[in-house]
Order: sequence, then C-alpha cells, then structure tokens
Amino acid sequence: EVQVVESGGGLVQPGGSLRLSCAVSGFTFDESAIGWFRQVPGKEREGVSCITPGDGSGYYSDSAKGRFTISSDNAKNTVYLQMSSLKPEDTAVYYCAVEMSPDYDEGVCDKMDYWGKGTLVTVSS
Repeated sequence: EVQVVESGGGLVQPGGSLRLSCAVSGFTFDESAIGWFRQVPGKEREGVSCITPGDGSGYYSDSAKGRFTISSDNAKNTVYLQMSSLKPEDTAVYYCAVEMSPDYDEGVCDKMDYWGKGTLVTVSS
C-alpha cells in the first residue's frame, strides 16, 4: 500500500522559513518522482517543485526558484521542501504527490499517481 504523508505546515511571518516533509512508502523510492503542489481555495492547483530521488535532480516553478529548495533523504524515503523568504501569496495547502514511473522524455511530475492529504501553510503577520 502506497502512503504519502505531509507534515511541517503552520503559521509563519512574511520573510520567514518553513520546512515541509513528505514521508512515503509502498513503492521504489529512487525510481519515482515526487512533487510538491499547492492550492488556494477557488484557484487551480499549481506545481511548486519536483525531485527525482534516484539522481537528486530538482525542478522548480518560477515562483519557487531562488526561495525554495527540494531535497530527499533516500534512507528515510522522505522528501523535504525548505521554504525561505516566504510571502503572503505562498499561503496555501501544500500537497505531496508521487509519480511512480516518471517519463523523463515527456517531463516529470506531470502525471501523479498518489497524493497526500495536504498541510496548510499560512504566511501572515
């Protein structure tokens, strides 16, 4: 059984930092792609960042570049999203998702197979 569990959300002031964790199990971690997505009520879900744990390659949306860092601990089957210089517009529910067999030719993290329940990040003073 595949499990995807996010943690680390909370309230942080603008300019602050937060680290999200995504613990996964039930599949071959280093053959997958794992992504972070976020959604604000009433808006479409957007991709934030993606990592392929097998080679450690990270991918970022324009809004995340330079502020967020994605990493993986392959011994723990866990992916982290370190978020810095947070802005109020980063407020959203953040979801972790797994792509079991990424297609590197067509792009990774574009067809996710399993999703977590999400963790709320609120950036506010």
